[in-house]
Amino acid sequence: MRTTTRRLTATTAAVALALTVAACSGADEPAGQPTDGTATATEQDAATEAADEHNDADTEFAQMMIVHHQGALEMAELALDKASTDDVRDLAQRIYDAQDPEIQQMSGWLEAWGEEQSDAMDHGGMDMEGMDQEGAMASLEQLEGVDFDRSFLDLMTAHHQGAIEMAEEQLEDGASPDALNLARAIIDAQTAEIDEMQEMLGKL
Repeated sequence: MRTTTRRLTATTAAVALALTVAACSGADEPAGQPTDGTATATEQDAATEAADEHNDADTEFAQMMIVHHQGALEMAELALDKASTDDVRDLAQRIYDAQDPEIQQMSGWLEAWGEEQSDAMDHGGMDMEGMDQEGAMASLEQLEGVDFDRSFLDLMTAHHQGAIEMAEEQLEDGASPDALNLARAIIDAQTAEIDEMQEMLGKL
């Protein structure tokens, strides 16, 4: 009889322990927290709010930088066809590969913000060696060989300096974390490319 009592007591204790462990395990999961790795509604709302965070300076930066980048792509495409040196063609390809995705990125921001897209044909306000985008392209198309390379590097240097000025204004006035990060990246990348172009000019 005593043996049976001990067994019943032990069994009861084991069951109680198992229930306690299960309860504690369940308590580790916050109520409403999915266990499959998907974001909660609160997390999704926070992500959407962060994406929508922008001001007028961010909008203008994206709109104008898209147009500015499009001008650089036009010049880079021409250099890929007409440059006389591998160094200039390599630079033109790197400029194209860097700035084309940035155009897509900024277009996505404008769409998410509910803002107007840029007019691809509006290159007003650009100034490269006293020429606008149309004038610069017309000048480059008339050149060949090393003369083309020199002019391309001079004009692209001026073009980069304009982008850096726009990015610096964005850092002062912008609010969107994504746009601010891109502005910093543009300053770093295009400052380095200006230095590279000055070295290339010295070798021509």
